[in-house]
Amino acid sequence: IKSALSNLLAVVLVFCVAAPAIATGLFDLPDFDANKVWVVDTADAISNANQSKLTKTFKDFADQTGQEIRMVAVRRLDYGETIDSLAAEIFADWYPDSQAQANQTLLVLDTLTNNVAIRSGEAAQELIGDDIATSIVEDTVGYNIRKGNKYNQAFLEAGDRLVAVLAGQEDPGPPVIEDEIQIEGTFT
Repeated sequence: IKSALSNLLAVVLVFCVAAPAIATGLFDLPDFDANKVWVVDTADAISNANQSKLTKTFKDFADQTGQEIRMVAVRRLDYGETIDSLAAEIFADWYPDSQAQANQTLLVLDTLTNNVAIRSGEAAQELIGDDIATSIVEDTVGYNIRKGNKYNQAFLEAGDRLVAVLAGQEDPGPPVIEDEIQIEGTFT
């Protein structure tokens, strides 16, 4: 009876204590350092090589243009949190006033629900616009997620689009969406 009770207690502790620990809210993210933090991946969804590539691209781009892009991937949101509310909290915390927010763009992804949000400061939003922001979320990131949770590809392609648009270049557009045709077999 003692071993059964201790096993039951262990299971209860694992499910009651560990489950909230993997949820992510604003204060679960690493401390923000504008010179070092470009990609935050608490979900382990993006390879180290791609994190390094995105970090270098975003840092170099910021040095050249003054426009800054940051991406965050979380595994799961805190109870009651939405991807939009988390993105808004991160944006407000990292950039406390409108002057600091002006040239900032933040993309946040929750890998449990595969929801994505994008936030931009006033100057960045003038370059991106609502249509391109929606297309990046739904067509670029969304398509790659629908094609098998291709988070690396989603972040790389979203980064390429944001860099191009924020540099004043033409939007390269979303990936070519391939229609998969299912042909029903007639054999048994």
